[in-house]
Amino acid sequence: MIPKYRQKFNSEFSEEKYQKINSILKEKSGIQTGFKLSESPVFLTLDFKNKLTDASESILDQIIAMSPEALQKAIPANCNVPNDTLKPHFFTIDFGICKNSAGEVEPQLIELQAFPSLYAFQKMYEDAFCEVYPFLNELKSKMSDEEFLSQMKNLILGDEKPENVILLEIYPEKQKTAIDFLLTENYLGIKTVCLTKVKKDGKKLFYDNDGKLTEIKRIYNRVIFDELDRIPDLKTEFDFREEVDVTWVTHPNWFFKISKYLLPLLKHEYVPKSYFLNEFPEDENLENFVFKPLFSFAGSGVNLYPTQEMTDQIADKENYILQRKVEYAPVFEDINGEFSRAEIRLLYVWQEDEERPVLVQYLVRMTKAEMVNVDFNKKDAIWIGSSHAFFGEA
Repeated sequence: MIPKYRQKFNSEFSEEKYQKINSILKEKSGIQTGFKLSESPVFLTLDFKNKLTDASESILDQIIAMSPEALQKAIPANCNVPNDTLKPHFFTIDFGICKNSAGEVEPQLIELQAFPSLYAFQKMYEDAFCEVYPFLNELKSKMSDEEFLSQMKNLILGDEKPENVILLEIYPEKQKTAIDFLLTENYLGIKTVCLTKVKKDGKKLFYDNDGKLTEIKRIYNRVIFDELDRIPDLKTEFDFREEVDVTWVTHPNWFFKISKYLLPLLKHEYVPKSYFLNEFPEDENLENFVFKPLFSFAGSGVNLYPTQEMTDQIADKENYILQRKVEYAPVFEDINGEFSRAEIRLLYVWQEDEERPVLVQYLVRMTKAEMVNVDFNKKDAIWIGSSHAFFGEA
């Protein structure tokens, strides 16, 4: 979208530089990324950045104005965790990069979550891009490394010592995002702990910290609670629904409260119209909508071509939405003259004593397929996968 930066990057690109970025991230974390990295960042105009900010701030205003009772309705009865908080610690919002009828590039909301994404990884990824392509430093985020680290420490550690704070995941070594866990450990000095290893004594939780049983006072939660029921023979001492003496970062209930559940309730020119399946109007055409389960993750269960026969068979229609289709614009040119599409995720942190969250990073996913998922691309495709956004003057 910014020709001068696109042309400069493409002219400087090489497979060796791409592998160098991968090797920097491996050196910093100790492991290879579990997901495909795009060979290229995206270059977006400040005008587009302003559109993103306008839409995000409007959506935040609408969420902040909602009553706790309205948000509470989003939590499935069997997933309600005690000691909820007044606000989430994390807020992420995804926009497709699209074109309107006038051919202007604009964002269109895809989904939103109060769940941590690749915060530590994305910061290191930006730094790696700038190290390998020095001209990118002029476009680097205005938030300094020191301020980013301060934001993360205040949010995740609070007033606790690092040894009393854990990153909680289920079988973390098997997760594609394991590299982010390790980078978070490096940033904050905390340990990643599998849910199956957490010990419980009354209302207190503990973990084995290098042979020493150590109390857990804050949990940086990376477990998607409702997915636990799908893991066969899972044995744990601790159930999320039990009342325990810990502070959740972020509380599991917010995964449901800030979710696809809100899409039919939000209004903005960059928010495509959405309906709960049980409220879908007869005068709308299914062909114009994408079918999404309310509580799926990473695109699971999404159907781009829903039919009446398919939707008629669903009993719990209140747990699904239909969102008006948007067309991602092929605007990111690769070295072969082909074009990729992308969506951008805004990563916010929400400090406990602040009225509004702070934007700290951008995460981009690039594709040449209909869905933004590497699995749907051809194996030899380039300019696809996880990426980063740089903003500048057109």
